[in-house]
This record gives sequence, C-alpha cells and structure tokens, in this order.
Amino acid sequence: MSEIKILPARLANQIAAGEVVERPASVVKELVENSIDAGATRIDIDIEKGGSKLIRIRDNGKGIIKDELQLALSRHATSKITSLDDLEAIMSLGFRGEALASISSVSRLTLTSRTATQEQAWSAYSEGRDMQVKLQPTAHPIGTSVEVLDLFFNTPARRKFLRTEKTEFTHIEELLKRIALSCFQVTINLRHNGKLVKQYRAAKTDRQIEQRVQSVCGKNFADNMLRVELQHQDLKLYGWITTPLAARSQGDLQYCYVNGRMMRDKLINHAIRQSYEHTLRPDQYAAYVLFIEIDAYQVDVNVHPAKHEVRFHQGRVVHDFIYQALVDALAQSQQLVSQERRESAYATPHPVVDSDEIQPASTSGASATEASLSQNEAQAIQQSPAYPNKAPQPNSGSGWGADSASNSSYNAGSSGQTSGQSATKRSAPRPEKSQVTEREARVYQQLMTVDKADSSQPDLATQSVSQSARIAPSKVASESNTAGTASLALPKSVTQLGKALTVVNERYLLINTNAGCALLSLARAETLKLRGQLSVEQRQLVKQPLLIPLALKVSSDDIEQLKQIQPMLQRFAIQLMFKAGSKVMIMAVPQPLRQHNLQQLFSQLLTQLSRGQAMSFEQLSLWLASQVAEQNKVYTLSEAVQLLSDLEGVSLQGLDLQDTQLIQLVDFSTPIKALLHE
Repeated sequence: MSEIKILPARLANQIAAGEVVERPASVVKELVENSIDAGATRIDIDIEKGGSKLIRIRDNGKGIIKDELQLALSRHATSKITSLDDLEAIMSLGFRGEALASISSVSRLTLTSRTATQEQAWSAYSEGRDMQVKLQPTAHPIGTSVEVLDLFFNTPARRKFLRTEKTEFTHIEELLKRIALSCFQVTINLRHNGKLVKQYRAAKTDRQIEQRVQSVCGKNFADNMLRVELQHQDLKLYGWITTPLAARSQGDLQYCYVNGRMMRDKLINHAIRQSYEHTLRPDQYAAYVLFIEIDAYQVDVNVHPAKHEVRFHQGRVVHDFIYQALVDALAQSQQLVSQERRESAYATPHPVVDSDEIQPASTSGASATEASLSQNEAQAIQQSPAYPNKAPQPNSGSGWGADSASNSSYNAGSSGQTSGQSATKRSAPRPEKSQVTEREARVYQQLMTVDKADSSQPDLATQSVSQSARIAPSKVASESNTAGTASLALPKSVTQLGKALTVVNERYLLINTNAGCALLSLARAETLKLRGQLSVEQRQLVKQPLLIPLALKVSSDDIEQLKQIQPMLQRFAIQLMFKAGSKVMIMAVPQPLRQHNLQQLFSQLLTQLSRGQAMSFEQLSLWLASQVAEQNKVYTLSEAVQLLSDLEGVSLQGLDLQDTQLIQLVDFSTPIKALLHE
C-alpha cells in the first residue's frame, strides 16, 4: 500500500490551477479582478496568439510594496481577508490568494509593481519548474503589471486542449464585456497581437453609462431597454431589462451581478425567466443587465472555484423580489407589446376562394358586368384587410355599419378552422355579405375597365370615373371642372366605417367609409380609448396596488393641493398616503396609469394644480388621458385595427364619427382630374 505524503508545493499549485486556470480567459479574469480590487481606474490588456503566447495586464492601482512582492506569489497569500468574519462578509472580487500562485505554476510569470511611497519599482519573476521568485529593480509607474508568458508550457496535456486563437480571444472579449458592465468607472483597453481591438472609456454620467451599455449589448438592446431601480430594506435591484420586442434566440445578452461580482446563478435566472413567462415564447430569451446589492452577511460567495455561483441565505425572498420587481417594471413600461396581441392581429386567414363561391346574388340593380366578375378581381376585393376578431354587431350605434358586421361574421366563422372547413362554411350566401360584395365589385370593375355602362345610376366616385373615361380628348380641357366637381360629389358625413386599407405616415389609418375614403387619427383614437378607460361616469375603476409604492418628495403647498383633490383621485382609483417630511406615497393606480411614468405624471399634475384652475371629473379624465397617450407612437396596420377594436370596447355611446379631430374625408378629385388630363 502506498504511503501518505504531502504533495510538493509545485504539484499542489498545478492541481489548484486546474480549478482556477481553465483557459487564457480565466487568467485575464483573475488578474483584472485583482486590478479592480487595487482601486485601478485604467487597465490595459495585451494579448498575443489568443493568450497562449502572452497575457499582459497593467493597471494604475495602489501597487504592491517590495517586501510583499515575493509573498504575493505564494499560495493562500492575500490582503483581502484576515479572519473568518471577513470571509463571511466578502465585498472584494478576490479573497482566496490562489490566483497568482496557480498561474505562475503553469506559466512564466513576471510581477512588477510600485506604490506611491516607493521611488523604485520592483519586479518578481517566477517560473513553473521550481517556483523560486527572483526580485530585481525596474522602471514602472505607480500601479502593477503582470506578464504571463507561454501558458501551460509545462503541462502539455492542458495546452493540447486549448482551442484556436480566434476562439480563445473571443472568450476573453466576452469576459471583458461582463467586466466593463460592472465597472463603469474603469477605462479598459484591449489589444490583440499589437492592435487595439476594444476600448471602454470610463463612464461617469448617466449618458456615458448608457453609451457603454449600448457598446456592449448593441443598439437594439439600447432602443428597447427599461431602467429598473428598486430597493427594499437591505436588498436593492437596479439595471436595465428589455421589452419583449428585444427578445433573442439565445441567452447571450444576460448579465447579472451580485455585489459587483458577475454571476450565473440558477435562482436568479429562474426568477428572471419566470417574470417573462407570459411575454416570451419558450424559444425566446430575455436580455438584461441587472445588479443586485445585498448585505454581505446574507450571501455566500465561497461556493464555486471560479466564483460563478453564490448561495443566498434567504433564497426565496431574493427570488420573489426579483420576480415581482421585473413583472411590475414590464407592466409599467410604455413599450410593452404582448406577443399574443401582435399575432392575433394577423389571425384573419385569406384562403383561395373559387369564383363560384364569390358570385354575388342577383338583385334588381345588378348588371352584366357584376355577373361576369373575374376570379382575380374577386380575390383582390375579398383579400382587403378587415378588422380581426371583431364580434358581429348589426344595428349597433357605434357607426361600424353592415360592412364591418359582415366582415366580423366572416372572421368569427373562419377563426380556428382549417382551410377546407372555412371554405365550406363560406359557401352558403349571406345577405349582408353579398350586398357589400356587389357594390365593391361594381366599383372595382368600373375603375379597372373603360367599358360603357349605364350612367343613370350614380355610385360615388365610380360614376365620375366611368363618365370621364368616355369624354372625348378635345373636351377634357373645357369640361374638366364640371366632371371633376359635379360627378365627384360625395356624402358630406361619415356614418359607417368599412375596411381598413393601410397606415399613412405611421400615425393615420386610411379607411373605407360610406362617404368614401377617410383618414383616421390614431393618436386621437388612443386618447379617446384612454379617456373611456378612465371615465368614472361609465364604470367603477379598480385600484391596482403597486408592488413597491412610489415615494414623491413635494412641497407643503403641493401636499395641500393633493389633499384637496384626494376624494376626486380616489374616484379614479388613485390611492395616496401622506407621510411626515413632505412625502407622498402612491400606493395604487388604475390599470391605464400603470403603463406610464407615475413620477413624471404627478409632477405634471402638481404643475397643473399650481395654476389655480379647478378641475371637474370630466376635465381630470380628459387631462389624464391626454398625458398618458403616446402622441408620437407609430403604428402598424394590425396595431391600428386593434386600437379601433379596443376603442369600441370602452366607448358605450359608440364612435363619434363627426369628430373632425378623429376622422377626415379624403378628396381624390384633384389627383383624378390630373390623371384624366394626362
């Protein structure tokens, strides 16, 4: 049986290096963290051949005095902890004192340093063979440099498992991204084979910090990120998360830090993933940069060789705090877009329809042209966008009309069916549907052809087109005014809305109506929707408590004004609590206000009240709606259609189609006359 012996120091360090030094990126991590612990504000990193040939780290930290240089390369030598109490409350990134000893055992390492109290810098050299340290004087500014040559030169098996130069350097780049996000005050310069590859300048202002976040995470992250900053007792969470619009196909933009230490903790990841469970598909990943600050006695960082994991003493509390904080932040964000809502906007199927199925029912006004409607023309009309998921409402006062009702019936009948089943259900004629199809078919046919038709039956703009098409060229100049005004006359008011056609300038919806085409202001529709949701005359608003109440520091005059209108605010489901020291706590708000910046909203409300103008319930409802509505929001066609559907749902009297700020008819007479002149 073999004898039990104490391993030589060199062999023990090489074994330890297997846990600490996995690849060149591990060396960079340990050395850069040492520089940060030393208070450095500038770190220069030079890499050659992916780190296998050279790794040089230079900083402007406090430095190491001459008498401690040799000791610094010894195993379990550190200045960061001295007792068990220090180990239980670690705030530094390093603490074991193994990094330099482990690295020097598998490389040729030179440690050079100078403190502010020394006039001379000293260099310590150690090589893996005998671990003996040699000291010699040298020139060096205040700070420390560590040079690692020929990594794994004395452990061929480890060197054989290194990847390509490009792969190893990519790991180093990713590591420095994580460090750059945790130490905004530090300038980091990275060079590879003598070429400056990346430079992170020190960020001191909020703008500079956001620029560094964008440089690491990309423009899409920056465009969709939400600022999070919450605190409860000794637990604080801050950083940035993104809306579901910035979801990724892989978890490559997930950065989390606990007391400044980068982590890949399962408990934290689970809480974040769970907070997105209703907004992301299983194959999507959230993107975030989050910082957790917690009492050092409540977390154990000494549970993983590479310090990638931590153990919280109250894991459930931390998990629930992160989960609730992110859920609340997503709910309050103005940019939150539900994936289910975006998909439902395109739920209306457009299957191929046979010409037999779309033949209009014969009526007294039907012409031979309508009976011979071609398949392509029928499909063009049939496939124009309709309102998705719209319940049929014939005879309703909302102003949608028979056209909208028939389209809604079509969607309700075909939703959730296969194409074959949908075609079967649509084979039976519907009176309203066929009537609308006749009219649209006649318009389409007369617009696309110049055949002579009976001009005794006026039909909106189509009559003028058919008449103008028969005018002799010599008479165009003399009769253009008559043909362009008398025959293009349209009904003067809109009473029915038809199909949505397209979005114009991202803020207006071009829609078909009984009076012709009209433009509908989506910003006005958004305001009207919010006004309906905030109408205390129409419904009882429900309070929604905030996970973490919002504290506002206001003047004594502002407090008096808020107390005067507190009964009115309670009708709007806004609950306030007044604290000592000119503080007001917002405890609950209605659902429409949760998606807005409450601090900014109440600041604007106090400004409005300071003018001395009394506000009624209706005025306050209108003011809140105008403040919460996104005036500069851009819309897609599906979002515009969904907005109209939501607006109808909250409007008990229906849409006011005489509201000139909401809808305006579009006059096509001028462009039509211009086309006829050509």
